[in-house]
Amino acid sequence: MSEVAVRTESPGIVMRIRRYVTDVSAEMRRVTWPDAGQIKQLSIGVVVLSLVIGAIIAVIDIVLQNVLVSWIPSMFRG
Repeated sequence: MSEVAVRTESPGIVMRIRRYVTDVSAEMRRVTWPDAGQIKQLSIGVVVLSLVIGAIIAVIDIVLQNVLVSWIPSMFRG
């Protein structure tokens, strides 16, 4: 018995690009976009969170600077 190889051709590059653009535009129509109030609220949240994290890093930096520059050398001066 001989097997017959069936070759299926994939669509050409133009058809693949066209399908991609069609699929992307269909997905974009389903997206729920935030309104101006939500954007403002989330932006303020990001700024506040950034400031809090920056403050925490600043405190850690000051503490480590005091420990490494002041306390440790003074322990070995005798």
